[in-house]
Amino acid sequence: PPRPQYGIVLDAGSSHTAMFVYKWPADKENDTGVVSEHSMCDVEGPGISSYSSNPPAAGTSLVHCLNQALRDVPKEKHVGTPLYLGATAGMRLLNIANLQASDAVLSAVAATLKSYPFDFRGAKILSGEEEGVFGWVTANYLLENFIKRGWLGEWIQPQKKTLGAMDFGGASTQITFETRDTIEDPRNEVMLKLYGQVYKVYTHSFLCYGRDQVLKRLLSKLLQAESYQATVPHPCWPTGYHKSLSLSSIYDSPCTEKERPSLALNTTITVVGTGNGSLCTLHVSKLFDFTTCSFSHCSFDGTFQPEVSGNFIAFSAFFYTVDFIQTVMGRPVHLPSDLKDAAKTICATTWSELLQKAPKLEKRLPDYCAVSTFIYLLTTKGYNFNNHSFPNIAFQKKVGETSIGWALGYMLNLTNMIPAEKPSSHKSMLYNYWVILILLFVVTTLMSLVTAVCLLRRSKSSAI
Repeated sequence: PPRPQYGIVLDAGSSHTAMFVYKWPADKENDTGVVSEHSMCDVEGPGISSYSSNPPAAGTSLVHCLNQALRDVPKEKHVGTPLYLGATAGMRLLNIANLQASDAVLSAVAATLKSYPFDFRGAKILSGEEEGVFGWVTANYLLENFIKRGWLGEWIQPQKKTLGAMDFGGASTQITFETRDTIEDPRNEVMLKLYGQVYKVYTHSFLCYGRDQVLKRLLSKLLQAESYQATVPHPCWPTGYHKSLSLSSIYDSPCTEKERPSLALNTTITVVGTGNGSLCTLHVSKLFDFTTCSFSHCSFDGTFQPEVSGNFIAFSAFFYTVDFIQTVMGRPVHLPSDLKDAAKTICATTWSELLQKAPKLEKRLPDYCAVSTFIYLLTTKGYNFNNHSFPNIAFQKKVGETSIGWALGYMLNLTNMIPAEKPSSHKSMLYNYWVILILLFVVTTLMSLVTAVCLLRRSKSSAI
């Protein structure tokens, strides 16, 4: 059989970069369900946007994973393997704050990627809408919701509805789903033609609503409420946990700069956890604006959103947070009330108790109360999931062995591996094998029957 083809995508997120190596059979470039994740590599260190003051280091940070790709992809395939880098909300924010630094980081990254023997196809910043739509394509492609192979190798358009996709990264969050409703804001409408079928998709990306930026914005609100005193209580942090923070670590982002105080940014404030779930919910809800809406329906911040419909898959930090609730806290998440109660329980758990439960998660432990509360408010008050629709959300990291995220959808789009037209009469090689096998089965069965009849007649005649 022909050796597989390979493709590499670097997902340069706001908090870290991940490299995915995909593979598919060389003779099936336009087939579906055949692209799978061959390997992945987590780049050490923060996201590339963190290297704004030292752009060459952004390129250097990728070397370890690119060297792994050299080993994972057979040497004779290197030259023909497309290599892409897509940067998301961290770089979108840097682009807003400092265009020169953003360009310098992308140039440094591109220089490193070009120095490898792969077919480098570019490094770019994805728009929030692209990120949302490619995540939706990935999930539905992996679940074979667009098209699949029948057992005779023929194309089948499954009569399955597509799945909505919800992504929760470090600096932004996306919601994307197919809808029949009128999309009142043209910026939220994407028409896709995949395998001859047209999909009308609603998508929106909320910048500054990713996990890390939400936590910064929350700190800013708390400091503001306490007039930047030397010690500030934090109701979402567990009792027994405290930390000294410099103002520069909170106000170094376009998401918080409008609230920047006149104090010197090297001022240090001690933040002390008080573990108060109700107060935490009150402060987290202030991150959303539910008051303004110039459309018939809005999610928040005046953003149009039709009613959520169908099943959804929620990945990235959605998955990690719900997984923490289920595995570490031992609580189910079936209904909105389950999520609300779990968040309150986490908020009421002391720092020493949390450390006992999950010592390996020490770095992220103080923030599970705030993040769980945020996810509860985002899904229920924001996206309007209720007792009827919330159970339709599956919190998942992978489909089979392949990670869900925008990276696979991005590669499928750029390599034109999802044709706009439905493949008409193409049958796979499997078809011929099936025909031969069926014929052999029929012939064998007939021969067995003939033999059985002959033996029966012979035994009857000998008996007479």
